[in-house]
Order: sequence, then C-alpha cells, then structure tokens
Amino acid sequence: MSTLNAKRSLGAGLARGLKRSCPNCGEGRLFRGYLKVEDTCPNCGHENGAYRSDDGPAYVTMLLVGHIVIAPLLTFSVIWEAAWQIVVPLMLGGVGAITLAALPFIKGGFIGAQWAAGRAPTQ
Repeated sequence: MSTLNAKRSLGAGLARGLKRSCPNCGEGRLFRGYLKVEDTCPNCGHENGAYRSDDGPAYVTMLLVGHIVIAPLLTFSVIWEAAWQIVVPLMLGGVGAITLAALPFIKGGFIGAQWAAGRAPTQ
C-alpha cells in the first residue's frame, strides 16, 4: 500500500471519490468499468478493490433520487392530471436514467468516505 495516505480527511476522500478517482492520491482512476472498482490504483498502487461497498451506494442513491427528484415531481399537477399511459413510462425512464447516472459517483464517494475513515482494506 502507498504511503500517500498519511493525512486522511473526509472532504478530500469524498471529493476524490465523487470525481471517481483514487481516494488516496486523487490521480488514478477508481473504476475500470461502470461500477467495477479498479483493484489497485494505477498511479499510487493503493488497494481500492478491497473496500466494501455492497449495498450502501445503491441505498444512498435511491434515497437521494427519491427525495430530490420524485418527491418534488409529485407536487406538479400535470403528474396527477395527465394520462397514466404517458406519465408512467416517462417518469420510470427519467428516474431510471438519473439513478443509473448518479450511482457511480455515489459509489466513488462511498469508497472515499471509507478511505477517510481509515478503514483498512480487507483481503
């Protein structure tokens, strides 16, 4: 593991994770695919693949999308007055796209928060 992790702060970990970069150095990429975490940072060699982020990012993503997107949408009368055959597919598609777009960023932030908390990567 790299020696760059001497000073860990929550702000730096979250900022680096939300940028989807290595929380340890901020330079290397965190993901090698949509949600697959790079095992080791190509820049500093930090073991990013060992951080556990199973259901936490999905839960936080659903919580945020539900409160920031869905709840305000329900206040618009067009949602209640338009035909359900139009509203349901549009809303499901829109909410699904927003959820899938936000998930990698939130997973990166989740891993950055674990790094800042000093959670040692598990083998």
